Amino acid sequence: MKFIGKLPFSFWIIVAVGFSLYYPTPFISIGDYKLKGLIIPLLQIIMFGMGSTMGVDDFREVLKSPKSVFLGVFFHFFIMPLVGFSLTKIFNFPNEVAAGIILVGSMPCGLASNVMSYMAKANVALSLTLTSISTLLAPFLTPLLLKILANQLIEINFWEMVWEIFKLIIIPIFFGVIYKKIIGEKWNGLQKHLSTISMYSIALIIVIITANGRDSLLKVGPLLVVACLIHNLCGFFFGYFGAKLTGLPEKDARTIAIEVGLQNSGLASGIAMSLNKIATLGLAPAIFGPLMNITGSTLATYWKRK
Repeated sequence: MKFIGKLPFSFWIIVAVGFSLYYPTPFISIGDYKLKGLIIPLLQIIMFGMGSTMGVDDFREVLKSPKSVFLGVFFHFFIMPLVGFSLTKIFNFPNEVAAGIILVGSMPCGLASNVMSYMAKANVALSLTLTSISTLLAPFLTPLLLKILANQLIEINFWEMVWEIFKLIIIPIFFGVIYKKIIGEKWNGLQKHLSTISMYSIALIIVIITANGRDSLLKVGPLLVVACLIHNLCGFFFGYFGAKLTGLPEKDARTIAIEVGLQNSGLASGIAMSLNKIATLGLAPAIFGPLMNITGSTLATYWKRK
């Protein structure tokens, strides 16, 4: 039993994904309630947990390092779209499937990147800033990148996205910071367990998404899985070493690697659904999501132990 307790978080992510693929029904709905409705509250819990570890000084430190913010945003919207475009040429996928890879690469930073940065002992404040800025830029940059690289324009509701970022990130983090300021020092019990709560929340989110996208995951060929894995790993690699080559500190380099490698695949799936192309354009997001959570948690666990 002690051995089981020492197994890394990435191992349990793999087990959870495998179980939800083999037996998805419990993770799709309970009675008439669709479990997809839990994703937003779980993300808010995660963001609250990170907010409770942060203070004003964390954000002031980021403002003192605009170079890290600029390079993080630049690498994100430069590396991932171009790598995605290159992969479509190498693998020669059908047009709409190929566009899905570019779509994933043109998304803002994934929300899970904030948690992964937290786990990896990276710069959480920088991670939150990069996620927020990339999300706000996405309504402009995502359609532009798709028009240039995928020769199609995908419209995004700017104000809906602004509300999503406030609902999923800013509001719960704000309350987390307030909790730390007013209650945190007086009640350390919850504070000690917030990291564990966040990890279990990630696992539950992953199995819900995997279960709901099971049919797409099983129907697609192995080449698309390989392409998505390469896409993800290239984001980690070029993000990290690009940051190191430009002279950024280790914590910032880890953060940028995670921010570049993890994409908002949920948003990509939503766009594909809105265009009624979930079976083609939506295949890459359905695969990229579980893959990036496995590789991201593995990388975060590795860095956590260094």
